[in-house]
Amino acid sequence: MKMAFMKVPVVDVHIDNFKEIWPSMLLAVRTASFIALDTELSGLGTRKALLAQSIEDRYKAICNAARTRAVLSLGIASFKELSNKPGSTYLTQVYNLTLLCMDEYIVEPQSVQFLVQHGFDFNKQYSKGIPYHKGNDKPHECRGQNMRGLFLEIIQSKRPLILHNGLIDLVFLYQCFYANLPDQLMTFTADISEMFPAGVYDTKYTSEVETRFVSSYLEYAYKKCRRENNRLIDASNSHLSIEFCNYQQAFTGYIDYRCCNLPEADRKVTEEETTGICEQFSAYGWCPNGMKCSLSHNTDLIIEEDERHNDKRKKKKVRRKRKHNTLELTDNPTNCTIADNVPPTDMPPSKLLCENTSMEQERMDIGELKQEKSVSDVQLPETMFDKEESKDNRCGVVETEGEFLSNNKKENQSEDQKCTAPKLVEKNKIEKCEGGTHRAGFDAFMTGFIMAYILMWKNSESDSTKMDPWLPDCLNKLYLSGKTLPLQICKSSFSKSSKVHQAKIELLWGNSKV
Repeated sequence: MKMAFMKVPVVDVHIDNFKEIWPSMLLAVRTASFIALDTELSGLGTRKALLAQSIEDRYKAICNAARTRAVLSLGIASFKELSNKPGSTYLTQVYNLTLLCMDEYIVEPQSVQFLVQHGFDFNKQYSKGIPYHKGNDKPHECRGQNMRGLFLEIIQSKRPLILHNGLIDLVFLYQCFYANLPDQLMTFTADISEMFPAGVYDTKYTSEVETRFVSSYLEYAYKKCRRENNRLIDASNSHLSIEFCNYQQAFTGYIDYRCCNLPEADRKVTEEETTGICEQFSAYGWCPNGMKCSLSHNTDLIIEEDERHNDKRKKKKVRRKRKHNTLELTDNPTNCTIADNVPPTDMPPSKLLCENTSMEQERMDIGELKQEKSVSDVQLPETMFDKEESKDNRCGVVETEGEFLSNNKKENQSEDQKCTAPKLVEKNKIEKCEGGTHRAGFDAFMTGFIMAYILMWKNSESDSTKMDPWLPDCLNKLYLSGKTLPLQICKSSFSKSSKVHQAKIELLWGNSKV
């Protein structure tokens, strides 16, 4: 049976319930097969510096942002593979932690406006945020029930770490919950390689390399994976299954339910439905006009339109091949080869944008970075956040196959920046979905879901045992906007780990029972 509906329980963690939920979080981290993280930030600083041509300069810009800005919330999603269940079945636990940095930090005005527009509660953050400070450890704090202790538990679990467009996340996590950032990029990557010996995976890069979706922002990839998984279910093929905990009654007051309705994946989309899609959002998951854009940011419609065009492209290719083969048979019956101008079948589809000279690639890359690392303008047409007091908190799910996506964190820009489309239709015919409350916890779940799906998909393709290591072509490689090659996380013969890290990691592994 197709499971087009999924209710994701996100445990809301704050200072009032942090100690109560602490044992549950530790158990989730220690028993996970892999852990997905996502951050929401107070800002990113100078945008162009984040896309500097030099990767070293880019790292310095992100470090400056991490030292002067703060993590406002942290999403943690643990995925534990259930060996006693058929296929790829995971028990998933999702936590959204509201945080309060005790050091001075910058909150950018645009970020404040954006956060408020998307439901971020600053009153709750300042009254109930879990306190933390940035930089090096203070005496006797690294083993307490605090954010630094929690991050050390994640490191000590020695589980693969899953991020989406994760370089910025890693830099902020290091500065906020571990130690002062090293000045050199090679020192930072050496430290990270030792902190996470099972590897770091970036689902934006993994999606582009393995599944090759048309677009790569987070919501697109997640929904695309769910659709593909549903098709596997319909075909009675190996598929991904997700289960959630049956939480005790005492926990129900802390749980927000993200109810995700997946539209019929194979339904026919009319021409009228697609003419109002925002082409910039369709390609990048970001639009400079944000919620003021008059065109649709409905990701479901975008995916349906992409699939419709992909089907047309395949049919045209088949017709070209048939025509070419017919000509070849007529001219030379003994030589039936495929024409050179027929595109190979393994080429990923690309998306053509309407002409708009003001929207150069660099600006769109900056926009995507903004979306990914300050609270996102993610729009989930058929999703919502509900506070429920239900006894039925367990939801077994089977969903999606996919290609790839990328994190979406956006900011509104000047109103005069217009996003064009072929044609506009009446608003009552295409209702632009404004989406629900954005949460780091749910973004972490989406990131982990993509990883779980790709692992299932790749393992089902192989006749041998499961991959070891997972996805070797993507191991310890981080996506870099505007670059053809990823950032490799490794310790080279020319680099040394930082002294602060060496002291921490020796103490950590020395005390580890794993």
